Amino acid sequence: MDLQLTGARVLVTGGTRGIGRAIVATFLDEGAVVAFCARNPEEISATEEALRERGTVTGSVVDVGDAVALAAWVEQSADEFGGLDAVVANVSALAIPDTEENWLTSFNVDLMHTVRLVNAAMPHLERSSAASIVAISSVSGRESDFASGPYGTAKTAIVGYIHGLSLQLAGKGIRANTVSPGNTYFDGGVWSSIETGNPELFNTAVDLNPTGHMGTCEEIADPVVFLSSPRASRVSGTNLVVDGALTRGIQL
Repeated sequence: MDLQLTGARVLVTGGTRGIGRAIVATFLDEGAVVAFCARNPEEISATEEALRERGTVTGSVVDVGDAVALAAWVEQSADEFGGLDAVVANVSALAIPDTEENWLTSFNVDLMHTVRLVNAAMPHLERSSAASIVAISSVSGRESDFASGPYGTAKTAIVGYIHGLSLQLAGKGIRANTVSPGNTYFDGGVWSSIETGNPELFNTAVDLNPTGHMGTCEEIADPVVFLSSPRASRVSGTNLVVDGALTRGIQL
């Protein structure tokens, strides 16, 4: 299936590791031009080098918790690309323990970075003929689990925010969706750390997966890129759960 993304101008926050990096790579494979951001300059350079053969990709050092820096990156990228067609809010602070600091961090990084990305990109998306907003939530935003608290609550809020946007922006032809991954394993990720630091929790989490294993980053990236594409032109306001039947609630 041709996703009709050749030449599409895309922004992805948190593009050097895990799901974010897989999203960047998949967009490139579909012919899009991609700008991504992260905080670590070395990881940004390494990601650019690794993905350059797949297409036009640019990385920038940005702390998405810094509203001014995030807005400046969006403007710079839009100027370089001559506009924007799709944005993906991927960054999470992964602030799981229930502390006041983590509540503030989750609000600023997970939720408000999504809001700020959308607000900064909106003037450019309004000029696109196939504009899309996708935010990465989590199954922890849909069902109570060990990550309920700062992380889960922020992820729930993201789903509500994006669903509201889908209604508000439908008349402008801008679609807005969320993708909620289940447990996703990659080297250096949260589940990799839990595997060594808390093997009992890790084994419990694996046992909860009906497929017998956690998902891969590529399995999350493919639905994200599809939802961002013109081929999903009638899909807006959806929270797409990508979890291998992990969650039990019926989504009506």
